[in-house]
Amino acid sequence: MPRYYEHEHRQGYARIRRDGLDHWNDLHPADSGDGYANFAARPFLERVLTPPLNGLSVFEYGCGTGGAACWLAANGCVVTAMDLIPDAITVARERAALQDLDIAFSVGDICAGDGPEISADLVLDCFCLQSVVMDEDREALFRAVRERLATSGRYLIATATADPDREYGEDIRDDGTGIVWTPSNAPGDVERRIGGTRYVPTRRHLTPETLHHELESAGFEVLEQAGDGGGELVCRRRP
Repeated sequence: MPRYYEHEHRQGYARIRRDGLDHWNDLHPADSGDGYANFAARPFLERVLTPPLNGLSVFEYGCGTGGAACWLAANGCVVTAMDLIPDAITVARERAALQDLDIAFSVGDICAGDGPEISADLVLDCFCLQSVVMDEDREALFRAVRERLATSGRYLIATATADPDREYGEDIRDDGTGIVWTPSNAPGDVERRIGGTRYVPTRRHLTPETLHHELESAGFEVLEQAGDGGGELVCRRRP
């Protein structure tokens, strides 16, 4: 049985590859960017990191089509990047090759403990965490980050948070957990029935305060929380 977070992303990245799109946001016209160089988390990275970044080792999980990985490599970082979906990694490798960038891309699931055995100066999450919904998967993700983050390293997260003005349409957000449930007949290992309709978990939108507490409880110190809705965070392993 595929994990609950697989089906949507397999379909999405297959379309991105087929249609020659740049990023996940390009699947949604209202959120579409302006070319491959303008990935969603770029303003955040430009704010918290000052190029050149020569020699910094970076591990990015959930890298998608590789926009952030390419930007970091172009600014001197030694980048290892991973995504669950093969189509995403195929596109990322193609885009990196066009820029003559040497990036170690691989297919893997951070929630299953996949990833390199390294001690990274930076571990990066660009809008991946919000798709990791269940408690046990988020715990596994944070454990994997701690194992790969150098003692003096930084964990950078860009994620969506709870917005009281967000319209969910047919989706249902559980106010207690922040989990967003979407009507679906797609295969997956987690579901719930509401009024005879099958729902699967697709996102977890926590309040900024709850997200901060979760990270602190997971063994990180939040050094900075800013951005739209408090979804841009700079963390380190708790001493």
